[in-house]
Amino acid sequence: MKMKKFINAPETITDEELTGLGLAWPDILEVDGHLVVSKDLADADRVTIVTYGGSGHEPAQAGFVGRGMLDVQAVGDIFAAPNGQLVFDAMKLADKGHGVLLLTLNYAGDQLAGKQAMKLAKKAGMNVRQVVTGEETQYDPNGEDNRRGLAGAVALYHIAAAAAREGKSLDEVAAIAQRYADSMASITVKSTDATHPQNGMSFGDLGETDLMEIGAGQHGEGGGVRVPMMSSKDTVAAVADVLCKKLELKAGDKAFVMINGCGATTMMEMLVLFKDTVEFLKAKGVEVAASMVGEILTVQEAGGFQMNIAKWDEEFIRLWGAPCHTPAYSKE
Repeated sequence: MKMKKFINAPETITDEELTGLGLAWPDILEVDGHLVVSKDLADADRVTIVTYGGSGHEPAQAGFVGRGMLDVQAVGDIFAAPNGQLVFDAMKLADKGHGVLLLTLNYAGDQLAGKQAMKLAKKAGMNVRQVVTGEETQYDPNGEDNRRGLAGAVALYHIAAAAAREGKSLDEVAAIAQRYADSMASITVKSTDATHPQNGMSFGDLGETDLMEIGAGQHGEGGGVRVPMMSSKDTVAAVADVLCKKLELKAGDKAFVMINGCGATTMMEMLVLFKDTVEFLKAKGVEVAASMVGEILTVQEAGGFQMNIAKWDEEFIRLWGAPCHTPAYSKE
């Protein structure tokens, strides 16, 4: 059956999407080829924040370019990292003399591009640091510990950017970003498969079953456990318990909670999941200090969600309170 997607040509999807992004939010960002650049960068007198990744995960990551979050994102083709040269170009563009922090999600292609870009940057004498996020938590004790980077990176963008706006040095901003990366944990629960928008290929056979997969790879990678579909409350109990143990959360702690819809999960479902997560943590004496709920990092029309929990301290709470303004997330 022919794909039912509103596109023009498979080979131009990313280019056309980026053109549309620039047209839709000209007050926040501008698009230069496959670089998405914050308008705020022009007057930046601080450490700057750069990331990169494939398209197909909207609104991440380009939707979080803007004041108080990302300064530049280098965009690859669908589900494919951009090359190291483009990432280096993004870092050069972002450099305002105070250093550049490069944020990388833990996938093979992203790691390779980041390694190449960092090598080029150091050869050019730039002051750069890199922090890798890999907050995925192993659900199956007998499975692979993949440590993939998931939607939790988006909260990190704001924490790092807020630290930079306080005038902190590159080493200080990188240290805060690394500490945040080490303080969060995520698990993906998948209920239906995505399709590749260029060729219609399905990412797995889960959609043909009455099962869900806990610990699934967001691109269809393995590593999860398939179980019968469960209620929100039972699913939250299974997932949040593992995350709490990973983070060693205890009564009196404060936490950040993200429920990220993977593309086909309704806001109604996400809010029920969030409610159940808050109640689960409250029963443990853990206070939810802040949250994000919605489609943050998707995989086309995949069904399911990612739960991200971070153990917060007073510094994270303060930094989170800083304003930001991006296409996908704003607060004043």
